[in-house]
Amino acid sequence: VVDMDESPSHALRNKKDSSMRVAINLVKSGDVAACVSAGNTGALMATAKFVLKTLPGISRPAICTALPALGGHTHILDLGANIDSSAEQLRQFAVMGSALVSAVDGVASPRVGVLNVGSEAMKGSPVVKEADALLADSRLNYVGFVEGDDIYGDKVDVVVCDGFVGNVSLKTSEGLAKMISAYIKEGFMRNPLTRLAGLIALPVLKSFRRRIDPRRYNGASLLGLNGIVIKSHGGADQLSYANAIKIARLEVQQTIPRRIHDQLVKELG
Repeated sequence: VVDMDESPSHALRNKKDSSMRVAINLVKSGDVAACVSAGNTGALMATAKFVLKTLPGISRPAICTALPALGGHTHILDLGANIDSSAEQLRQFAVMGSALVSAVDGVASPRVGVLNVGSEAMKGSPVVKEADALLADSRLNYVGFVEGDDIYGDKVDVVVCDGFVGNVSLKTSEGLAKMISAYIKEGFMRNPLTRLAGLIALPVLKSFRRRIDPRRYNGASLLGLNGIVIKSHGGADQLSYANAIKIARLEVQQTIPRRIHDQLVKELG
């Protein structure tokens, strides 16, 4: 068993018979179509990359998930696999994200944006500016720089960033959702009148809770590999894990690795 606090390198060298390694080996051999794991994220990524290898044209895999948004949901990558990313790697993330959304959501030309501190061209680090130039010259439906609030709006389908920024954005959104839910509950439980108001508003509240329920968005894709691997939250309940399995099944049906490869061929000529 790979411990949750075990380093990826140690797990790779010393846990060759772990359930995680066995599952990924089965993906490689073709005995199973996908692997879904709630284990150590770093070890899962390292093992998957070592065993399955990356697709041609992909230098590093990326972690991608969907977040609730006004337009339905927005996919964001990377979420922590790569703390530092080059402009070329951000371009690769954009290609992978676009191919994924096109396949699983049926969007013919997904809108892609690079997460930045502002939408103006003069803002941002040299890396994001270079990525902006690369994507502006690509065949993707690139809409330019986007800001944090655009993740939850209806402006973009795919948000691209390095793993540090993506992971912070994800954890912030999870914390915000918990805070909003707690405040709403506290407000309606304040006195008999607010409890009555809560009962009247219950259908709306249930719908709202369902739309932002993180369990319904559980399951992050490890994109860029010669195989399908899905990371589930370590504390996932039945509903959460079922959603991760659902994502894996959909990616198998849509042959995501092949679609990413085909999109890369178009981009690279």
